[in-house]
Amino acid sequence: MHAAKPPRKTVVTPTAATPWAFAALIGANLALAIGPWFVRLADTGPIAAGFWRITLAAPLLTVLALRGGWRPVGIGRSLWIMLVFGGVCFAADLASWHLGILRTTLANSTLFGNSAILFFPVYGFLVARTWPTRSQGLALLLALIGATLLMGRSYELNPRNLTGDLLCLLAGVLYTVYFICMARARDTLAPFPALALSTITSILPLLLFAIVAGERIMPHDWAPLLGLALVSQVIGQGLMIYALGRFSPLVVGIALLTQPVMAAAIGLFVYGERLGLPDLVGAALVAVALVLVRDAPKEPDQLAAEPVETR
Repeated sequence: MHAAKPPRKTVVTPTAATPWAFAALIGANLALAIGPWFVRLADTGPIAAGFWRITLAAPLLTVLALRGGWRPVGIGRSLWIMLVFGGVCFAADLASWHLGILRTTLANSTLFGNSAILFFPVYGFLVARTWPTRSQGLALLLALIGATLLMGRSYELNPRNLTGDLLCLLAGVLYTVYFICMARARDTLAPFPALALSTITSILPLLLFAIVAGERIMPHDWAPLLGLALVSQVIGQGLMIYALGRFSPLVVGIALLTQPVMAAAIGLFVYGERLGLPDLVGAALVAVALVLVRDAPKEPDQLAAEPVETR
């Protein structure tokens, strides 16, 4: 008889959630927060901007994956399905998010577009079949209060943001599904191969979305689109996929809240989108939540508290 396979452990090793990995997670969110600015600067349609973000980044990501020694062989059917489904969800996420960016403030578009701050940690705890610890629950509560303050302030300033907010909220749900797919893919793939494959599968859906929407596809000014591809897709998503293999859904989810804080700063200095006291308090609560969840003691038996580390 064959011995039963031992259950897959989820304890983070000393080399997993290092300070460098945490810096990568924060860096990913700072880079991704710049994306909405590039979308506003682009002279194509918003969905077309997402198409060029993916298309321009795909060759570089593929080269980086191949230079790392990866070859597109030995990929099972289930992994392909996961990557293709994740890529389509990411394409739909970008389409709805980029439409919403033009219909609300930069801070709100980034906050709603990253509503995975709630959904992704909940997914982690459901998979683990466990409840959050006291410090984790407090961190999540502070993060949600901070998010509510940021959202409420923006709505008070302009209720017409509702359409854009709803589009960005839909993007956040789709982004959560993409996160789940990529977290599963990271069980067997390194960051760049996983990102390259999911990026390639997003190209055709985004092009079709842009054509159906009747958007202008070809730009006159390539600079914003090149910045969007390099900063958001290569750097931002690259660091994010790397971090997905080293942190729990809770840590990743709360870290996403650094994006609307960064976007609010851009909105203030570039577009004059003023910040009020609720915005500042909300940003401070997000920072406290990050400190709590980063410094919380590790519990080896808690699946939701630690990711699977395979690299």
